[in-house]
Amino acid sequence: MSELNRRTFLSAAAGTVATASLAGRASAEGPNDTVRAAVLGVNSRGKAHIEGFTGTKGVKVAVLCDPDQSVLNERLNEFEKKHGYRPDAETDLRKVYDRKDVDVVSVATPNHWHALATIWACQAGKDVYVEKPGSHNIFEGRKMVEAAKKYGRIVQHGVQLRSSEAIQEAVDHLRKGVIGKVYMARGLVYRDRASIGQAKDPDSAPTTLNWDLWQGPAQERAFSKRIVHYNWHWHWNYGNGDVGNQGVHETDMCLWGLGLETLPSSIVAMGGKFLWDDDKETPELLSSSYMFPEQNQMIEFEVRPWATNTEGGAGVGNIFYGSDGYLVVKNYSTYETFLGRTGKEPGPKGKDGDPVGKHFANFIAAVRSRDPKILHGPVETAHISSGLAHLGNIAYRVGRRLNFDPVTEKFIGDSEADALLTRNYRQPYVVPDQV
Repeated sequence: MSELNRRTFLSAAAGTVATASLAGRASAEGPNDTVRAAVLGVNSRGKAHIEGFTGTKGVKVAVLCDPDQSVLNERLNEFEKKHGYRPDAETDLRKVYDRKDVDVVSVATPNHWHALATIWACQAGKDVYVEKPGSHNIFEGRKMVEAAKKYGRIVQHGVQLRSSEAIQEAVDHLRKGVIGKVYMARGLVYRDRASIGQAKDPDSAPTTLNWDLWQGPAQERAFSKRIVHYNWHWHWNYGNGDVGNQGVHETDMCLWGLGLETLPSSIVAMGGKFLWDDDKETPELLSSSYMFPEQNQMIEFEVRPWATNTEGGAGVGNIFYGSDGYLVVKNYSTYETFLGRTGKEPGPKGKDGDPVGKHFANFIAAVRSRDPKILHGPVETAHISSGLAHLGNIAYRVGRRLNFDPVTEKFIGDSEADALLTRNYRQPYVVPDQV
């Protein structure tokens, strides 16, 4: 974008030129040239993005970006001390998109920025690694898919399970029928989520934080230190609760393991707040079920506010149920199968190291080859796995069973639920119907 205060997206023609230019550069320079990366959002998950890029051969972190100058300075100082040079600094992601010396961006902002940051990057000719969940709502996810296709960009969803060799092996066992006909997947998120308290007095945004920019596409509200910089997860304006936080790793795993590439036709959810009289808006406990009648499969998902008992060894993970046994994905790199009716006959096991670095390496390999087909977490899966979480939240919020058309991505005869498929966007941070 040529001006910081531009209130519209890049034109299709400009995006096409940028795409052709970057693709031509990659082709001309060859696979050994440095890929220059920018990390957007460096307070929490962004630290893992920094390490993911610095640990990948042929990549240089050129820019760090965050709307909070104090957070940005802290991360720059840490980076310089560890890596021996200081990246450029930006507080506004739009300035990053203006730069011709940035090839790829990673989006580690709060959830409500993920889709718009990705779409803007695609229009600016940048490839994208976007943190989970890919979107804040169903509408945004579809627009991300359209933008990546229209502008020919590589978009990787940050679900590193898909780059774990052990979990890839587990999925291969499911495909080969090791536990027989697989009919159901269960996702588990048993995390310790304490009270965030109640705000008694109005807060003032720190002078180092651009609060307007931080809010971006969300509806404007007063600043609260109960929200920034982590507890936004539990507010509908910015986050999606734990099913849309930690849970997207597991919704994605459920879909991947079952071989599903579409959203469900029927959704039911129930839950609430039972423990804390605090400022959280999202439920502490959420149980949701998703039916895929054409495939004769279903998904069950449970969020709990305590790190309680495990199920088959998984507290944050997945269980796949088949006619001849079950398979448990215990974490990002370990699985185990149990065969027979007693569940006492162990099947294949697998374990490997942390797959985060492998996921970034896979992204860069796709960027260099200009081949989205080699991506482990392509944008289409980002839309579907995030969308599953969104549908569960919508069913909880309206308080009834919902029928959904996965082709049109609309509810059947339910305007109240349809209204929650998108949001009212705040100028100039608008996700448009036409990307």
